[in-house]
Amino acid sequence: MGRWIGGPLPSERSQQLGADAIFRLKDNKLSFANYYKLPAAQGDTENCVAHNGSLIPVPGRDIEVQAWYQGGISVMDFTDAAHPSRLPTSTAGPVDPTTLVLGGEWSAYWYNGRIYASEIARGLDVFELTPTQFLTHNEIDAAKTVRVAELNVQNQQKIEWPAQLVVAQAYLDQLTRSLALPADRIADLQKAMRSAESSHMNKRKLAKLKGMADSLEQSAAAAKNPGDSARLHALAEILKHPAA
Repeated sequence: MGRWIGGPLPSERSQQLGADAIFRLKDNKLSFANYYKLPAAQGDTENCVAHNGSLIPVPGRDIEVQAWYQGGISVMDFTDAAHPSRLPTSTAGPVDPTTLVLGGEWSAYWYNGRIYASEIARGLDVFELTPTQFLTHNEIDAAKTVRVAELNVQNQQKIEWPAQLVVAQAYLDQLTRSLALPADRIADLQKAMRSAESSHMNKRKLAKLKGMADSLEQSAAAAKNPGDSARLHALAEILKHPAA
């Protein structure tokens, strides 16, 4: 947990000061869900507070990269707004271990496949995500399909994904993780998508993918989890008309 520099705090407020507040939006009204604070201890010579960040466009999930001054940068998954969790984190340690010097990551933004962070004392950092059990290769590649000529995070540009099979594979990885589909159906879908790709989108292979979409729509209608329902529907839409 990042430490508030400036004296002791009551324990009940330590998770709030300097943290992110996460809200749900429904019917144009906000409702508080939870706080998220960097779960890494900072010493008295490190300034650390939540600062500028941006969304990482992983389809089917809400993921943010954010700067925390000398806390470094963190990637947070707030798909479940009530239970945000940390993905990768990077920190370079204090600028000066003997005295508090202003430094650290001022901002961290995802831009066309990489994370660019401006470090006040040291300069520019450039990061690239690597797959883990919590973030798959397909999810990272799907995020990279979102390309922009320029980025101003404050404009909150709408994120749109192309109907490419790598995006479908990202949704399928998430449905695998949540156990939303039986293993045999997941295996059949994976095989069909690999076959379509290796055939260079042969019409017969594409027709097979399209034929699998109806059962996915049925599963979406029956799904108890709204997130899984949305992923199933999005997966079905791509399989109906996949882009080359």
